[in-house]
Amino acid sequence: MTSTPAEQRDISTVGVIGLGTMGAGIAEVFARNGFAVIGVELSEEAIERGRLHLEHSTGRAVRREKITEAEQAEILGRITFSTSLEGLAAADFVVEAVVESLEIKKDIFRRLDGVVRDEAILATNTSSLSVTEISTANGRPGRVVGVHFFNPAPVQNLVEIVRTVVTEPEVLDAAKDLVGRLGKNPVVCGDKAGFIANTLLFGYLNHAVSFFENHYATREDIDAAMRFGCGYPMGPLALLDLIGLDTAYEILDTMYKQGRDRLHAPAPILKQMVTAGLLGRKTGRGFYTYDGPDSSTVVPDERTPSVDSAPQLRHAIGRVGVVGTGTMAAGIVEVFAKGGYDVVYVGRSPDKVDAVRTTIERSLDKAIGRGKLDEATKAEVLGRLTGTTSLDDLRDADIVVEAIAENLAVKTTLFENLDDICKPGAILATSTSSLPIIALAKATSRPQDVVGMHFFNPAPVMKLVEVVTTVSTSDDVAETARALGAAVGKVAVSCGDRAGFIVNALLFPYLNDAVKMLEAHYATADDIDIAMKQGCALPMGPFELLDVVGNDVSLAIQRELYLEFREPGFAPAPLLEHLVTAGYLGRKTKRGFRDYSHA
Repeated sequence: MTSTPAEQRDISTVGVIGLGTMGAGIAEVFARNGFAVIGVELSEEAIERGRLHLEHSTGRAVRREKITEAEQAEILGRITFSTSLEGLAAADFVVEAVVESLEIKKDIFRRLDGVVRDEAILATNTSSLSVTEISTANGRPGRVVGVHFFNPAPVQNLVEIVRTVVTEPEVLDAAKDLVGRLGKNPVVCGDKAGFIANTLLFGYLNHAVSFFENHYATREDIDAAMRFGCGYPMGPLALLDLIGLDTAYEILDTMYKQGRDRLHAPAPILKQMVTAGLLGRKTGRGFYTYDGPDSSTVVPDERTPSVDSAPQLRHAIGRVGVVGTGTMAAGIVEVFAKGGYDVVYVGRSPDKVDAVRTTIERSLDKAIGRGKLDEATKAEVLGRLTGTTSLDDLRDADIVVEAIAENLAVKTTLFENLDDICKPGAILATSTSSLPIIALAKATSRPQDVVGMHFFNPAPVMKLVEVVTTVSTSDDVAETARALGAAVGKVAVSCGDRAGFIVNALLFPYLNDAVKMLEAHYATADDIDIAMKQGCALPMGPFELLDVVGNDVSLAIQRELYLEFREPGFAPAPLLEHLVTAGYLGRKTKRGFRDYSHA
């Protein structure tokens, strides 16, 4: 029998196999949207658990005044239950949401052959298994499609529609149409372990685990860096605790076995923690410790920094010097002046020096307009500023932060000069985002006093500063830089002098993976962006972000990471290199991954 085209399909009855948290959520979504739902479970006890899931979830919606009690009764009234697949005979669309076992899923799809009508569409909600392999168990694999909801299904708007090489086009269209009728955003991708969101998310999460495992940064600093540096809703290690370390291990292991990408090979500590029963929130212990199983409340443990260990200013800081007059330099000057420090800033010409003050005045006026600042405070901040064209005026500074062009030769020359000019004991800091800080330290006679203070753009707004230490940086200088960051209202995190520090080293391989995914025609840029924003709650999709950052900047950072780590997976995606060669650099050239010429 040939399949009916999508527009002629009358899908009114939906079957859901498995009524755990995910299955019950999917059943609720369909029932909320007027579909008759048949829920199937193994036993009456399992059905009762599923019924309770549904009652609790819809009950919460009533308490939050999202629906009325009458609407709740109507939703629950649309759902019937069965302990046999035979109950699905009337279903037009069936989605399974059972445990992530290939054999169990294949058995279900095999048995459905003798139950549902030929024109019924069969879907799997798997998050990591091969939809193609599941479909082979059915006599008509062309009617099988992946429909991957995200947890909790009633809340999350993203659904990944996974096509196999044999999925019939009209089946794919019907699935997309159905998901749209649920008020969800369907994104289409091919059948590859992890699909869109998990492929990109878990590579990033695994990378963060390796940072922790190798003692490159503390769990708190890794998580704070990504929250405050990228605006992510959760840090990677806290997110892993929420997902479950066992689930994460299984997804990574499946992705690695299918794609053999070394970046997906689970970090060894993940397996150790899973074996030890440290699965995250559900067991009360993972990367963090919680006040009980299934709790979200973090409690102190042996790794928690003590209040007594809060960084102190081991060097007296009264006067701050800043070298540079660009956007970043002006922002850093403003940050220190707002923090109560007298700031001397140095530019190459009087016009550039004046421009810094003008930029800061404009920024302060905006803050006044938003009610964040008053005129008296503005006058105080401006009164702390001294502009000059002479580096010699930095001789009394207690710390000097350079924020000039990302050119190692130019920065090295500056550090040689600062070494001669600045008083003994003065700290020399660089705001570089990608260059080796040890190369700058080596240019001075005081490498122990050289440290990285990587502010994020725009500095007055972004809360993060990465304090980067070299093998020569003294502990008291590192502690002072971190305390100084806190004193000016920033979240200061510590890491070693390695390409990308924390944020860029975790962010750019993820962006590069997204470009490779697009390059392989696995999914469109729009669908990848939607998947990451709605499936992972990120503030921007990878291609939106690349076009804002600039593809040339992104390529330069990715090359630095590849040169330092020699990791094949870090090799810049050819498509990124081609766009840069063509001059498609993003928003600044009105053309990048998207065309902004009419924006």
